[in-house]
Amino acid sequence: MKKAFLFFTAFTLSSVAFAQSDKGIFLEYTPGYYQNHILKGINDFKSQQSEEKKYYSFKIDLSKKELPTDPEEYTSSWHNPPVSQGGTGTCWCFSTVSFYESEVKRLSGKEVRLSEMYTVYWEYVERARFFVKQRGKMHWGEGSETNAVARMMELYGSVPWSDYTGLKKGQKFHSHKAMAKELDAYLKGVKANNAWNEEEVVKTTRSILEHHMGKIPSEVTVDGTAMTPKEYLNDYLNMNMKDYVNFMSLSKNDYWKHAEYKVPDNWWYSEDYKNIPLNDFITAIKSAVKEGYTISIGGDISEAGFVSRKNVAMVPDFDIPSSHINEDARYFRFANKSTTDDHAMHMVGYKEIDGVTWFLLKDSGSGSRNCGTDCKSFGYYFFHEDYVKLKMMTITIHKDAVQKCLRKMKDTSIK
Repeated sequence: MKKAFLFFTAFTLSSVAFAQSDKGIFLEYTPGYYQNHILKGINDFKSQQSEEKKYYSFKIDLSKKELPTDPEEYTSSWHNPPVSQGGTGTCWCFSTVSFYESEVKRLSGKEVRLSEMYTVYWEYVERARFFVKQRGKMHWGEGSETNAVARMMELYGSVPWSDYTGLKKGQKFHSHKAMAKELDAYLKGVKANNAWNEEEVVKTTRSILEHHMGKIPSEVTVDGTAMTPKEYLNDYLNMNMKDYVNFMSLSKNDYWKHAEYKVPDNWWYSEDYKNIPLNDFITAIKSAVKEGYTISIGGDISEAGFVSRKNVAMVPDFDIPSSHINEDARYFRFANKSTTDDHAMHMVGYKEIDGVTWFLLKDSGSGSRNCGTDCKSFGYYFFHEDYVKLKMMTITIHKDAVQKCLRKMKDTSIK
C-alpha cells in the first residue's frame, strides 16, 4: 500500500508538472504568397495549379496566444528591408548577403545593397568544378550553407545589386527551375560519358548560367571609380572574410573542436564549423544580438511550432517541455532526421518578455510573406529562444562577437 501510494503521488506530481497547455490544430493549406505572387510573377501556372491540392498540416494552436509580432517593438540592428528569393533555393545566400550588408554598415557606416546572384553564380561554377574532381560523387542542388558566401567572396569578390541582379528584362522574381534542370541534365551527361574535362565543364556551366541569369560583370563603377569585384569587396567595403566564423552544436562530435556539418547542402564537406556545447551556443547568440551584432542562422522550419501564417516559431510543450530541451534532445532530432537543414535567415534583433528572449529574423522565403504585403510582419519571423535552442543548427558571425568561445577552441588548425 505504501509503495502504491508513493507511486500514485509521484505519478500525480509528474502529471501536474508536465501538464500540457499547448494544443494542436489541423490547418488546411491555402495558397499564399508563393502561389499568388511568385508563381504568377514567373508565369508558372502549371506549378500553381499543382500546389492548390488540399491538404492539412498539424500545427500549434496560436489563436489564444499573445505573440510579439511587431518588428518595431524589437531592439534591432541596421539591415536592408526584406527581399524575396523568389522561386529559388538560395536562402543560404540571401540571408548571408544580408548579414554582410549589416556588417558593412556596422564597420564602416556605408549602406549598400549587394548582389546575391553574383555569389550564387560563382557557387554554381565551383560546384561544377567540384563535380569533376569528385567524378560526380557529390550532392547537386540549389541549396548550400551560410559559410559558402564568405568562401565565394574570398575567391571572386562582390558587386552591388544594381550591377548584377540575376534577373532578365521584365522578370519580377528569381526562378532557377529551368536553369537547374539544364545544369542537371548536362552534368549527368558528363558523368555518363566520363567527360571529366574540368575546363570544358566549367566553361559550359558558365554558358548555361549566363543564358539564364545574365553575363557576370568583371568590373563595376562606384562613386566614379572603376574597380574589380575583389577591389570592391576589399577596398571599398573594407571587408575581410577571414573575420567571420561558423559554429554548430552537435553532441556526437567533440566540443571545442572543428567538425563537418553532415548535411547534403554542405556539398564540399566543409569542416569549418566550430562545435560547441548547446549552452555556449545559445548564450553566444543571445549575447551577440544584444551587443548589436547580427547573425546568419540556419536550421529547421518544418515543425508544428513553426507557423508561417503567424510568422512565429516556438516549441509546443506537446513536443517537449522547455526544461527538457538539452543537447540530447537536440541531437536526437538531428539523428532521426526530424531536424533537417531547411532554411537560413538573418537574425537582426531581439525582445525580452518575462525573462524569455524572442528573436527577430529577416527572411527571404515566401512563408514570411503570407500575412500580406501590408502587414508589419511581412518578410520577418519571430523566434522563441527555445526554438533556436532546439531546432536552429548553425550560425555565421563576426569573430569579435564570440571571443569567449574562440578562446576555448582546442583545435586551431582551421581558422
